[in-house]
Amino acid sequence: MGRQKGQALSLIPLGGVGEIGKNMWVLEYGSDIIVIDAGVEFPTEGMLGIDLVIPDMSYLQDRQDRIRALLVSHGHEDHIGAIPYFLERFPHVPVYGTRLTLGLITNKLVERHLDGQADLRVIKARDRVQLGQFEVEFIHVNHSIPDVVAMAVHTPEGTVVYATDFKFDQTPIDGIPTDYASLARLGEEGVLLLMSDSTNAERAGYTLSERVVGQTLDDVFRDAPGRLIVATFASNVHRIQQVIDAAQRYGRRVAFTGRSMVNVVRLAREMGYLRVPEGVLMELDDIERLAAAQTVIVTTGSQGEPTAGLTRMAMADHRRVGIIPGDTVIISATPIPGNERSIGNTINHLFRLGAKVIYHAVSGVHVSGHASQEELKLMLNLVRPRYFVPIHGEYRMLVQHSELAKMVGIPEDHIIIPDLGDRILVGEDTFTRGEQVPAGQVLVDGLGVGDVGTVVLHDRKQLSEDGVLIVVVTMDKQTRQVVAGPDVISRGFVYVKESEELMEATRQKALEILHQWEEDPMTDWGPVKNDVKDGLSAFIWERTKRRPMIMPVIMEV
Repeated sequence: MGRQKGQALSLIPLGGVGEIGKNMWVLEYGSDIIVIDAGVEFPTEGMLGIDLVIPDMSYLQDRQDRIRALLVSHGHEDHIGAIPYFLERFPHVPVYGTRLTLGLITNKLVERHLDGQADLRVIKARDRVQLGQFEVEFIHVNHSIPDVVAMAVHTPEGTVVYATDFKFDQTPIDGIPTDYASLARLGEEGVLLLMSDSTNAERAGYTLSERVVGQTLDDVFRDAPGRLIVATFASNVHRIQQVIDAAQRYGRRVAFTGRSMVNVVRLAREMGYLRVPEGVLMELDDIERLAAAQTVIVTTGSQGEPTAGLTRMAMADHRRVGIIPGDTVIISATPIPGNERSIGNTINHLFRLGAKVIYHAVSGVHVSGHASQEELKLMLNLVRPRYFVPIHGEYRMLVQHSELAKMVGIPEDHIIIPDLGDRILVGEDTFTRGEQVPAGQVLVDGLGVGDVGTVVLHDRKQLSEDGVLIVVVTMDKQTRQVVAGPDVISRGFVYVKESEELMEATRQKALEILHQWEEDPMTDWGPVKNDVKDGLSAFIWERTKRRPMIMPVIMEV
């Protein structure tokens, strides 16, 4: 590779640092840009009505002719969920990923009618791809989904290793351990910078092997007297495989429910990532024909999502599956931060309906897909980078990971804890922050992308907390006299029939404010509406200590 003097390699996080989710990195050198991952984050409780949160990609807009590729490490939502939105803006950019990852991406593109125009290119571990002045090498690592690749990006300034989400599983379900040899070789050749997963940086020791879950499932399947209902992430193909294996051992048949679960299982079977023996699968409608002790239902909803399968069952709202006493429900996942309350509610409802619930806090039905502290140190010691940037985690996790890096001998001034939009400039003797680039959250609501911002969210919050009062009045255009009304309509503020005195007082107050504008020569109704809004807001606060949204509607005649 020809070295071009006077250039610096830029690393820019557009997502995935200081937060869990929406992972996205930009690597820039000279006239070449590569993008690594494009994920989503799920909305917090305060983001009322928002479906997804995606990275702000505006930095790439004026540089799209320089983007050589989007490289995808694996098929989890926090790494692929924003790809349809990325390809809507940058349809010419080729997308590189492993077979399963591209299969999951294709499912998403079909939903948005983008599959025909996407340039998807399959790679496998140990492949190398030349992209401008970047040469990218793909390295197999273990995680909670098959076909995950870390990346070694070879540049004229040196090699950057993006470790993505990983764990060192010595007994993986698919029998393919992490490619230690390639990581060690890179360390021997010299690595300029390592970017490594910080999700479990606060957890001491080692993350248990996925096979541990298989042993727990075996115990539960052997002893459960009735139906088994297992909730897990649809993308956790290894976990689904272990459920199928346990079902076969104990003579149970398996049905799947939840759109994403059904889609992923179909795809994983077609591609050979999921082995399903003959006669194990059944349709959901066949459950009634079999004895309870012969059935297993695998569903979505392990995070308490309102519309997912398990939540609907818990709320007695599922069209085809109702919880009955004697059911055993296994929630095979740990809560994503922020989801604890909704999962707790789901578990409470399941217990109320008579189910036995086995969940993360009381059993070994889940292990993490992320490396704990000793494995993070092992990655650092294998790769032996000159510089280190912790990624994928909330700020405290990034700090903990940087402490681990110091323990294995990386100097403090060779570590940068990144913020969204930081431009990190790196070279053999360069390691510093440059100027900030635009970065942050873009909110997706239905088909709208980015059209809901803080003002709209504030309005939604106000409506959800105190409701709305609509004041409708008809006024004479010339004299500004009130011809009809005002009528006061309440939604979510007070129940009108029980608050007639307050509503009448509000109507009189509105009338009093409107009378002050009679004979006024102004032609604009804006100041009148503002006066009504401010006057009624103060009046209602004084009477009720509430602040409903007040919407004056003036019709002129």
